[in-house]
Amino acid sequence: MTTEKNDNAPAQDIRHLTADELQAIEETYDPELRFRVLAWPLTIVTGAILFLLSCYHYYTAGFGIPQATIHRGLHMGVTILLVFLSFSAFGKKEVKPGILAPFGLPAFDWILGIAGLVTALYVPWIYSELAFRVGNPLPIDIVMGTILIVVLLEAVRRSMGWPLPVIAILFMAYAYYGKSMPGILVHPGASWGNIVNHLYLTSQGIYGTALGVIATYVFHFVLFGVMATRIGLGQLFIDVASAIAGRYSGGPAKVAVLSSALLGSISGSSIANTVTTGALTIPAMIRVGYPRHFAAAVEAAASTGGQITPPVMGAVAFLMIEYLGLPLTTILTAALVPAFMHFFGVLVQVHLEAKRLGLRGLSASELPNVLKVLREGWLSVVPLIILIAVLLSGRTPFAAAFWSISACCVVLLIQQVRANGLTAGLAATAHGIWEGFILGAKQSLSVTAAAALVGVVIGVVTLTGVGFKIAYMVTGLAQDWAASVHGVLALLPFDVMGVPTLTLLFTLLLTAVVCILMGCGIPTTANYIIMVAVAAPILGLLGVEPLVAHFFVFYYGVLADVTPPVAMAAYAGAGIAGANAFKAGNTAFRLSMGKALVPFVFAFQPALLLVTANFTWGNFLLAFIGTVLGIIALAAAVSNWLFAPLHWYERIALVFSAILLVAPDLTATIIGIVLVAPIAIRQLLVRKTAHAVGSR
Repeated sequence: MTTEKNDNAPAQDIRHLTADELQAIEETYDPELRFRVLAWPLTIVTGAILFLLSCYHYYTAGFGIPQATIHRGLHMGVTILLVFLSFSAFGKKEVKPGILAPFGLPAFDWILGIAGLVTALYVPWIYSELAFRVGNPLPIDIVMGTILIVVLLEAVRRSMGWPLPVIAILFMAYAYYGKSMPGILVHPGASWGNIVNHLYLTSQGIYGTALGVIATYVFHFVLFGVMATRIGLGQLFIDVASAIAGRYSGGPAKVAVLSSALLGSISGSSIANTVTTGALTIPAMIRVGYPRHFAAAVEAAASTGGQITPPVMGAVAFLMIEYLGLPLTTILTAALVPAFMHFFGVLVQVHLEAKRLGLRGLSASELPNVLKVLREGWLSVVPLIILIAVLLSGRTPFAAAFWSISACCVVLLIQQVRANGLTAGLAATAHGIWEGFILGAKQSLSVTAAAALVGVVIGVVTLTGVGFKIAYMVTGLAQDWAASVHGVLALLPFDVMGVPTLTLLFTLLLTAVVCILMGCGIPTTANYIIMVAVAAPILGLLGVEPLVAHFFVFYYGVLADVTPPVAMAAYAGAGIAGANAFKAGNTAFRLSMGKALVPFVFAFQPALLLVTANFTWGNFLLAFIGTVLGIIALAAAVSNWLFAPLHWYERIALVFSAILLVAPDLTATIIGIVLVAPIAIRQLLVRKTAHAVGSR
């Protein structure tokens, strides 16, 4: 947490943070980037292993991937070794070489790293014998599996913190103590040998889909994001957003929304996005008059939206391909409208806040020239164009990653040769690729370790069937609530909602709460994988389409990044703004109301996702227009401004109208419009009168 400064501090109190200060902020709020300081020999060795890991994945993306278990085991084993080389058990303090710390690394870390490498490669080593070993493991299999599980727990704790290891331990305890569980959760239980057999020797556990997607897709797109940033694509996004939106009222906040949406399309981390764009936009927002906590919240809410923005979507798009068996183009098309709604919701609140405070835009001298920006930086867009073109052509995502990473290397070469000449340019390009490949591999370490440990959770779910048991518990509770509420609503002279609709509503509410709680401190990809196993079956029992169910749990898992008490993206923004972190988190959640509302809309009206069954343009337009109007109404209510200040009863009416407007029903939408209309008319008359008085 940060010490709060005056929210309305003068402009001279604002300064630009250095690269080291920004890195320190990012490390404070993102445990995945708290890399240890290594002694000189290990720096070279670790860097070489990281570089070779990236080279391996770059090669396999272009020329073919080995057999799945071999590929996953190799990727996981090298990653575990690198985790113990890169993350210390406690803090970043450099260790001096000695007997207990060969080459500056504690002996215990050497043991854990090598143990992880060996046990991860053991399954690929015995792959030809697995058909005869699964279900009847040898003692050595149990020992090796136990060691790997323990090492994974520690690797994830170091690289991400305690939440995911605790969840994994609880799930394994559930599998072991099944006979002691209460009610519907009871099951026969499993011996430790059976648990290890299922988690270690089958494709239902550690070596399952989660690890496979990370090793096959996600690594490549993390590497692409790093290389694209190195050639200036991120800065180009910020400059273009500034040129387009900076001149309008409250311009820097609108720049933050637009630039974060653009950068989020290639970024896999909401915290990194917050720090990267927030370094420029947050001081600018404070300078024009936004309160500090609001500036931090705007950047956090917009950056978190990057996780739901095509084409990368925090790498979850590629997980959806595996789980749903749908083409990537279908996934990306379905994501378009919900992503738009999120950024639209943030933008509306930013605009209303600027009008309420009477804030200015940026002056011409503070804005870049869009034509100059595009003329000088157009080359950095080429890799992104290639990525999208190859994805839309129907080729594999890793082929798209291969060609886009190759394009990044070519663009880097052209840029360096232009700037430094042929000889120096070649050297600078080689250095840039070396550093980019190292950083790309580094940023994938924690997500790989997390995916492997998530395999433990998924393995327990498939071993015990607990996912469907939770689904029955939640839907049963929702049905009880629905029956009680319907009994009250039945007293009204008209029918509002039937029991099935109320049951779905309460099920969605409970599922949303579970997703947010499970998402606290867990990255997007890991949270989505867990929610698919635990929460998505809940919606499936009520007939919700799989695509809709997956998008629902995904969106609410992402929302955890701006939901106190563990709103990591908002806390990172507060670190830059010098604001109260909890206040920034609450405001960021409020700004993200579009992301909170829209999943309920497409759960009741799947046409909003464009590609679902029984899609019609009539249903889509009703849901789209109603959601847009509902977001505006709710934004006005929470901002206390539409065209002028609102009365308290108008704010209450706007909240009710927003609920009616987002309900995908024509009658509800018309009633919502009828409620909003007189408020909007009064507001326009007040503004007209104020302008007339002001012009005298």
